[in-house]
Amino acid sequence: MREDVLAAILAADKELSRDEPEVAANIGKQLEHMGLSTWSISVRRRIRDAIARVQPKSIIQTGAGIGHLTAWILDYFEGKDGLEKIQIIEEGNRFAVILTRLCQRYSEVPTNIVVGAPSLLTSELKAWSISKVGDPPILENADVIIVDAPMERLADDVSSMLPLLNKSGVLFTVEPEPPVGDREEDDPEVVGFNKWMDLIRDSNETHHIAFAPLFGGTIVAWLSRS
Repeated sequence: MREDVLAAILAADKELSRDEPEVAANIGKQLEHMGLSTWSISVRRRIRDAIARVQPKSIIQTGAGIGHLTAWILDYFEGKDGLEKIQIIEEGNRFAVILTRLCQRYSEVPTNIVVGAPSLLTSELKAWSISKVGDPPILENADVIIVDAPMERLADDVSSMLPLLNKSGVLFTVEPEPPVGDREEDDPEVVGFNKWMDLIRDSNETHHIAFAPLFGGTIVAWLSRS
């Protein structure tokens, strides 16, 4: 049953190393120096485990930052066959040089980096699908999609990427924390969280959704019902 698939995909893989890859560990130290946040090691490890189970031919990762999770993924695929493309999407040029160096470190793994906002790139993809002129701005579809974005944009980014999932593809993100304290209704985080709740309700009509609570975050995964 397809509704049982996500639970199996999100289970820990005891055969894979529990230790953080050396390159990823070094990126973690760099993140601390730069004052940047990242998903917890439990979340990163479990997403790596889930990807290993899916065995995708194509991956889209949005909001890659300086590549902390990316390093886990590239480390897993180094020396393995079957993967055709990892497309790394980062909104600005700020981290493009760091991501490029990371991809060069894992040069055996087929990667490319795209700079732009997921919602804008998917709009450009729709326009391209009509004209078919030149190359598409991003991959037309993928077996695995990973979305990382601030709460204000998370629901919009997930909504824009869900249509790119292949039939048996899985989209992963991390559940946002509810805003705390006295907030106005138009507070960007309040608006973003309300959009997230709407997304969960609406996408449940078209996708199976599973939650995997872990130390430091809860992974949310989508799999098409059809």
